Amino acid sequence: MACLEDGNQTAVTEFILLGLTDDPVLRVILFTIILCIYLVTVSGNLSTILLIRVSSQLHHPMYFFLSHLASVDIGISSSVTPNMLANFLLTQNTISYLGCGIQLSFVYFFGTAECFLLAAMAYDRFMAICNPFFYSTKMSAQVCIQLVVGSYIAGLLNASFVTFFFFTFIFCGPNIINHFFCDYAPLIELSCSDVSVSVLVTSFSAGTVTMLTVFVIAISYTYILITILKMRSTEGRHKAFSTCTSHLTVVSLFYGTVIFIYVMPKSSFSTDQNKVLSVFYMVVIPMLNPLIYSLRNNEIKGALRRQLERKTFS
Repeated sequence: MACLEDGNQTAVTEFILLGLTDDPVLRVILFTIILCIYLVTVSGNLSTILLIRVSSQLHHPMYFFLSHLASVDIGISSSVTPNMLANFLLTQNTISYLGCGIQLSFVYFFGTAECFLLAAMAYDRFMAICNPFFYSTKMSAQVCIQLVVGSYIAGLLNASFVTFFFFTFIFCGPNIINHFFCDYAPLIELSCSDVSVSVLVTSFSAGTVTMLTVFVIAISYTYILITILKMRSTEGRHKAFSTCTSHLTVVSLFYGTVIFIYVMPKSSFSTDQNKVLSVFYMVVIPMLNPLIYSLRNNEIKGALRRQLERKTFS
């Protein structure tokens, strides 16, 4: 164990990440699968950002938020996946004390920002469907920028709480983390210091983020559903609902996984199940998001087709 002597106290300077499995054959298989997923994640989300930037047809608030969601997806995946891939190739994967704190801050920053961006996108759909006559004024460029900046500020604040408490922890015992990244829960278990205040503050912060964003999404879609049911035209209902299905799918996947990981009682599932859910949340979902929006959104498919035709015939 890498450590420093400080008087009669031993301070941990690095942590050992156990990763997903010890089976050498399974490690090779998982390395190949997760590497492919990561490449698709980066290329898919970068393509989404580029398509929205170059296509004038997609210069609307919904796609402005989507481009930032794609950026956040790249960030949350990149904060854990490269290190996880290295873990498959190394006999013992270590991460420094500082590196662990940085990874922890990035995970919470991007995770929180994604929560607020999904809430902002729900609010955007609410304004578009329930208040179409005021949509252009209520969702102006300035308002959209404020919502995005607010999402990043919320991510920064939540990450700051977690990171601050991490650097106040004293680690003097085992330095083995039974996970593929520096998650807050296993770090608390390794700490030799009193963590009662940090657990209370970070739980309150995470709970506030989850409850607030879920509340905004739930209220928005309640009003959206009521408005759609009041529409007399079947075609109008289908068109209104089709603009929400991609976002609803992404929200269901994201919050469903987050609730299982961070809200459900720890006794209800094992550490291995927690790892699998974390892989889905941090690696698989960022890959699925651009695919969901691409396959279920006619405007994005149309913009992509026009760009490909322009490149083909230019």
